[in-house]
Amino acid sequence: MHTLAHRSTHPTAVPTGSLITCRIPDAGLGMARMTTADTGSFRDPLSRVHLDGDRVLRALSAEATEGFDAVAASSFFSTALAEGRLVPTERLDPEQSPNLATAGGTRAWTTWLEHPRIEPWTYPYEWPFAMLRDAALAQLDIQLAALADGIACKDATPYNIQFDGLRPVFIDIGSFEPYRDGDPWFGYLQFCQQFLFPLLLQAYADIAFQPLLRGSLEGVTPAQAWAMLGPTRLHRKGVALHVAAHARAQARFAATDQDVRRDLKASGFSAAMVEANVKGLRKVVDGLRWDRTASEWSDYSTRAHYRHDELDAKDRFVQRAAARRQHRLAWDVGCNDGRFSRLVAPHADHVVAFDGDQVVVDVLYRALLTEGIRTITPLVVDLADPPPALGWANRERRSFIDRCTPDLVLALAVVHHVAITANVPIEHVLDLFRGFDATTVIEFPTEDDPMVKRLVRNKRAGLHDDYTVARFDSAVRERFEVVEHAELDTRHLYELTPR
Repeated sequence: MHTLAHRSTHPTAVPTGSLITCRIPDAGLGMARMTTADTGSFRDPLSRVHLDGDRVLRALSAEATEGFDAVAASSFFSTALAEGRLVPTERLDPEQSPNLATAGGTRAWTTWLEHPRIEPWTYPYEWPFAMLRDAALAQLDIQLAALADGIACKDATPYNIQFDGLRPVFIDIGSFEPYRDGDPWFGYLQFCQQFLFPLLLQAYADIAFQPLLRGSLEGVTPAQAWAMLGPTRLHRKGVALHVAAHARAQARFAATDQDVRRDLKASGFSAAMVEANVKGLRKVVDGLRWDRTASEWSDYSTRAHYRHDELDAKDRFVQRAAARRQHRLAWDVGCNDGRFSRLVAPHADHVVAFDGDQVVVDVLYRALLTEGIRTITPLVVDLADPPPALGWANRERRSFIDRCTPDLVLALAVVHHVAITANVPIEHVLDLFRGFDATTVIEFPTEDDPMVKRLVRNKRAGLHDDYTVARFDSAVRERFEVVEHAELDTRHLYELTPR
């Protein structure tokens, strides 16, 4: 088995929760310490993720252990680990394992595995189109490789994929079990609702999938996908078979007591049929493209509103601030084409580059893949409306801010959009950044800036009369120490540290 090499020991790297806490003995010390059951892993009764300090542990029941033993002995498992497609996994010796007979419920755990942390932890409703598509292909490729070795992957949710840099990695080892003759692919509906339908909607109808996946963790139902795609797109690949037929079948079986699984088994359902379905899906997904390259802010990367010398001065200002020390996690808020993400990347273990414009984020993701840059994660996130905590008890999926807390913030050419477009008071914006106890590099376009005038033009008269340099500067100095301040024509740059 692979030896674990932790990329990070910061506690935000894996989503945590506090629904279930259990005592485990500290080996050799005779003292008890606490472990926390991850609140996003409760849906599989045979397997549960626990956090023990900086360690990520997976508990398996006796039934799951039997399946894992068979999977771990397969060539599929060792190959997928070696290729980096599966999260590194180490089986703990009995003397290393937590002494938890019934941690997280009434089921007894018999085997413990350990995995490395992955940072940052992201969710599919934050990914651009190309990122969700790559995750879907990774899921299907894992499924095909497993089937070829007699292994089934019973789940097919994007929440089982995390990106290590820009590489999709399958993280739910408990999803694998030996394939049983006659079984269908139980994850087919899940794959359609959370991968395929969102991708089809964006590729064929230009409907953003992020709000749909954020609105329902179960994804888009066949009936919803059909209603949005409609018969005019019936000729497009994947729509007739996976959307229209799926919607009809779901409506038909919803009104009956028919045992579909029994009927499939009786009809001679086989692994070859599952494989054919997965290969067909892969062909559909591989052919999907969303080629929009223009949006409201996609031409902003030209930065024609800056003089060349001013843009160079801004670059140097950002680099100086970032280079003062190595940072764990940097935010590039309103990242656009990722110019400043690339500048700070050498000085941060990881950069989360996010923007509310999914066009520029999708373009950035594809550019980073081409450039081979693996420490920048581009996400579709609007600072004025970041993803909240979702799911069961609002703890199943943690909020974006809770998962990805930075120690370096770049807020360049963004404050005026939040303050004027979203009507968020400047003090509230600064309070958010101050709460991170992070180095903050912030740009303030003055009331005379052309972009500010453009944003204010169609607002109610007088609504933003208090948007002034004096007010901003005063609010900044109440919350931060100013390390450096520079004035570039109609824009002010601040490097700040928390008071």
